Formats: sequence, C-alpha cells, structure tokens
Amino acid sequence: MTESAALDPEDRKIVTLARSARARNGVPEGAAVRDETGRTYVAGTVALDSLQLSALRTAVAMAVASGAESLEAAAVVSDGVRVGAEDLAAVRDLGGAGTPVFLAGVDGEVRERVAAV
Repeated sequence: MTESAALDPEDRKIVTLARSARARNGVPEGAAVRDETGRTYVAGTVALDSLQLSALRTAVAMAVASGAESLEAAAVVSDGVRVGAEDLAAVRDLGGAGTPVFLAGVDGEVRERVAAV
C-alpha cells in the first residue's frame, strides 16, 4: 500500500528527514517525530554494546529531553514490515493513543500508517 501521495507536507517532511538520517548514518532505521509546536527531532538506530535503541525510540527520547510535551506524528524509514510494539508505546507515552506513525520503505514510500496504541 502506498500512501505517500496522500501525505500532507508536514508529514512528508518527517518521512524525508527519517530517510535522510538512515542514509546519512548508515543505520538500519531512521526516524523523525514532530512535537506539538512543530519542532522535529531526527534520529537513527543506536547500536552500542551497552545501549540498543530503535531509531523511533531515540527520536522520542530526544523530543522528551528537549522539552516536548506531546507529539503530533512520527515516521520510521526501514526495510522492516511493521513498527514494533515498544516503538508504538514510546510514541503513545508522549503523543497519546492515536498519534499517527508512518512506516516508509528505504525508497521513502509510505507503506503503512498506524496509530500509536
């Protein structure tokens, strides 16, 4: 399912930022979130011996650390087939149930839109 054409410009922006983070850092996933003020936070997968975080959980953590009080939307670029439950939980914790999460392939095409539950 391709939904990229139906995205509003702000949602397209976070997909593009997530794709750029993945490519720039050479990591399995890139993610971006947009907070209640429109600020964006971009991250890639963290894979240290002592710390493992998905790109989306890292982006949510960056938003929290920067003072965000809520999220409007999130995007993940990955070759994975779904957004993990822990990632959705992190988005829900900050953005609330129903916050949209876009999953895009490495080509930037959105394959799925899910709600954080």
